[in-house]
Amino acid sequence: MAEHPAYPVGLRLTGRRVVVLGGGQVAQRRLPALIAAGADIRLVSPEATPSVEAMADTGEITWERRPYAEGDLADAWYALIATSDTGANNAASAEAERHRVWCVRSDDADLATAWTPATGHSEGVTVAVLTTDARHRDPRHTAAIRDAVVEGLRDGTLVAPHRRTRTPGVALVGGGPGDPDLITVRGRRLLAEADVVIADRLGPRDLLAELPPHVEVIDAAKIPYGRYMAQEAINNALIEHAKQGKSVVRLKGGDPFVFGRGMEEAQALAEAGIACTVVPGISSTISVPGAAGIPVTHRGVAHEFTVVSGHVAPDDARSLVDWPSLARLTGTLVILMGVDKIGKIAETLVAHGKSPDTPVALVQEGTTAAQRRVDATLATVAETVVAEEVRPPAVIVVGAVVAVGPHGTV
Repeated sequence: MAEHPAYPVGLRLTGRRVVVLGGGQVAQRRLPALIAAGADIRLVSPEATPSVEAMADTGEITWERRPYAEGDLADAWYALIATSDTGANNAASAEAERHRVWCVRSDDADLATAWTPATGHSEGVTVAVLTTDARHRDPRHTAAIRDAVVEGLRDGTLVAPHRRTRTPGVALVGGGPGDPDLITVRGRRLLAEADVVIADRLGPRDLLAELPPHVEVIDAAKIPYGRYMAQEAINNALIEHAKQGKSVVRLKGGDPFVFGRGMEEAQALAEAGIACTVVPGISSTISVPGAAGIPVTHRGVAHEFTVVSGHVAPDDARSLVDWPSLARLTGTLVILMGVDKIGKIAETLVAHGKSPDTPVALVQEGTTAAQRRVDATLATVAETVVAEEVRPPAVIVVGAVVAVGPHGTV
């Protein structure tokens, strides 16, 4: 006769006593979810891993530093038995049975009264996977199913339409430096749920091809400006689509607030009474150098890095950058939008004390299939950009860290 399958249920443990026996790796993996559930957790164990000990030090759990003793489960609603002492585990299981406490055992699932499913979370939904046939339990298989479902929900490949009315508004989504895999999970999910996407040229373009046919994709560079400035026209487009009751994503390269004019858009939406969500993105300031093998900080080499815009030259009255001060810094200088001004920038840095031999790397179209790295020094970078035909977008890194790694000698 086949064994009956386990009955799935969600336990509401807020404020209720949960007893964990054993402070090893199993407890370390299970405790965060119990803490998140708001349980009143008592750990009984002579020893604990450093991570578990830290949970006790911060007051997230109560730790009694001793072995299991009869009566430990008397007031519990749920118990996790995970010690290395089989005798103690058996005794605790028997006590749990007597007190009708649901009990999970890490050493022998067949002797437990409850099993822990493979769980994952996506936007307010918990996915829990249990093996229905106890004779063929395979934790790796259930974990793989869990991962596939959660990943599908997160990246939009598994679409579960919301039956509730969605609140219209705008999400300012940082798309990362260009590689479509480097957008955040939340950003990808919002893209999958959008009605309208207004995209920058430097956003992860490959993601747009994955959108459902009904999604309206607008190239921000091609919005008719008319009597408006470009940014004002984009702001108006965001507002107009949101006021039509649509879910709008403003897909931007990198992070919305790193030279992305994201705050200007957020302010315009706030003035129009439009709900706005900001989804940070991976900035090219650190990701592109990293993809090219350049750490922006490195022990014994650079203890700080500074990010500046190079879209106006140092001698331009509009420049807000204190170039003389930057020349005196010993750390890393990361310059965005500076390819056509790098000659004047290098000249200014050297004039204010930077060594002409300071290494420089230009990483063009970083993280994409077209990525390439060109190395130079402050003395040679202007001629190198011309000779190598370096074109925007490119991230420029100035400092000793350029010489660290596969291309360097440090």
